[in-house]
Amino acid sequence: MRTTLLAAAALVFCTGAFGEGAPRIPCASGDKACALKRLRDHPAKKLEFWKAALAKPVGERIGPAPAALVELIAFDNIANSFPNKPRIGSPPPEFVADVRAAFDEMPEAVKKLLAQRYAGIYFVDDLGGSGFTDQYIDSAGKAAGGFIVLDPTVLMQHTANSWATWRDSTPFKPSANERLEETIETRANDNRKNAIQYILLHEIGHVVAIGGSYHPNWNLKPDEIHSTREFPFFELSWTLGGKPRRYETIYDKAFPQRKDIVYYFGAKIPADQMVATYEGLEKTSFATLYSATHPGDDFAEAFANYVHVVMLKRPFEIRLYTQDKVAKTYTACWEQPRCAPKRAILEALLKN
Repeated sequence: MRTTLLAAAALVFCTGAFGEGAPRIPCASGDKACALKRLRDHPAKKLEFWKAALAKPVGERIGPAPAALVELIAFDNIANSFPNKPRIGSPPPEFVADVRAAFDEMPEAVKKLLAQRYAGIYFVDDLGGSGFTDQYIDSAGKAAGGFIVLDPTVLMQHTANSWATWRDSTPFKPSANERLEETIETRANDNRKNAIQYILLHEIGHVVAIGGSYHPNWNLKPDEIHSTREFPFFELSWTLGGKPRRYETIYDKAFPQRKDIVYYFGAKIPADQMVATYEGLEKTSFATLYSATHPGDDFAEAFANYVHVVMLKRPFEIRLYTQDKVAKTYTACWEQPRCAPKRAILEALLKN
């Protein structure tokens, strides 16, 4: 998921679709109006495009992205002012094997949630992040399921801990005196496959939420949402307010750094506020800092972190350093009262 203006995607299963490069895009860089028009009417937004993928076993829905998918992501990048120019990914076999293993080793309770709504995992180079998820609609215009895209060029050289450290450092401005280090795997298991697994758990969280009662449809603008009472997970942390209407959290007054959390592009928080930022996070029900960026990412991060820590028994620790000394350590919240209501929702979802 991205906080997109308008987004969805699909793929075309046809001879010659694989192995192509970047598609020709009939919208100039910066021409948001053109990109939005193309997105709005793009034929790949329909369930019909996904039927061949959905007919496959869940574990076999993995491969390079066809041109239709890359084209749609290119339009989405232009519409959202992302500089990246996506192209079909052709990762080496060992990378594909890591993706398959990362998926296969997930709990069966996770995989059971995906059978009818998950169109697969597809590779796109220069995506604009580690991963991306979006939804497709049925003939009635309702969200029916989703797909996942991974960028091998970002993930190829990362291990689990190096990727997590990189990602969660991006909201903070670079500093010679402050830094963040993150551990999501033991030294023996700190490999690329497990980096991919954590990323996939986040993206699968987005797929699971499509059409559900966890948060409003991420393609709706806040002023298009008339009620949030049907989204109990959302209401644990979020509200709608402001002019123009926007997502706010019930913690914003006590957690002033939240409004400045930006991942990947354009860090806003000075590095000397890392400790204060994580102290603020501990006063909320958000599992991770990324959770506090958007209601959709709140659920996806909670889902991923819960499965990783509670179900898979993996480590999760963030260490904040000042002058090479640990100034603060942040750990998983699932045994803490602040995350108990969200844990109850996730337990109910994953009990089967």
